[in-house]
Amino acid sequence: MIGAMRERVVAACDGASKGNPGPAGWAWVVADETETPARWEAGPLGKATNNVAELTALERLLAATEADVPLEIRMDSQYAMKAVTTWLPGWKRNGWKTSAGKPVANQELVVRIDELLDGRSVEFRYVPAHQVDGDPLNDFADRAASLAAIVQEPAGSALGSPEPPPAPDTPPSAAPRRRSGGSKASGGAKASGGAARTIKAKFPGRCVCGRSYAAGEPITKNAQGWGHPECRTEASG
Repeated sequence: MIGAMRERVVAACDGASKGNPGPAGWAWVVADETETPARWEAGPLGKATNNVAELTALERLLAATEADVPLEIRMDSQYAMKAVTTWLPGWKRNGWKTSAGKPVANQELVVRIDELLDGRSVEFRYVPAHQVDGDPLNDFADRAASLAAIVQEPAGSALGSPEPPPAPDTPPSAAPRRRSGGSKASGGAKASGGAARTIKAKFPGRCVCGRSYAAGEPITKNAQGWGHPECRTEASG
């Protein structure tokens, strides 16, 4: 096996926006053969949406990896994954218009990603919003993107940066890390009724605890907005 070429590269990418739109950042990480972070990069985006941050992270990862080596990309953004795996072929056929005839959102990034994917072997793997035992690569990318969004400074292994810490906006009293990636609630969760009502999030968002939730996850409204049901008790009491 000595000297043998790697059959596949495993990587993860993530974006973060503190406000959606708000201060945003992106990050990617490439693992070694043991799926341990080997090299990574993160950068600021100024004010941007979560979707722009997620797509930028993917674009930067594709640009930073060898095109002739099969790549597995782990992501927790359903939007970014669907954009490039499900919706993109139709958008191209329609001249970069949606089925409703409107221009594709974030078209420049989507076109660039399409160019970078051309002729490559890339497998996209959706990683659900993190549990305590969530995917460590995507967790790494999430922490790096979150830090880049907050400090608005580039970081990475090539710069000698230390491993990104837990999100700086996570208060010490917050629950153990459960979820990752994303932005503050974007108003996509629609519900009426009392504060204790739990619904499924329509879009990804960020809880008051600093961690994120994915579309489809249960969320509850509290004084500061939408968030994890388990954090409502903490925030309220």
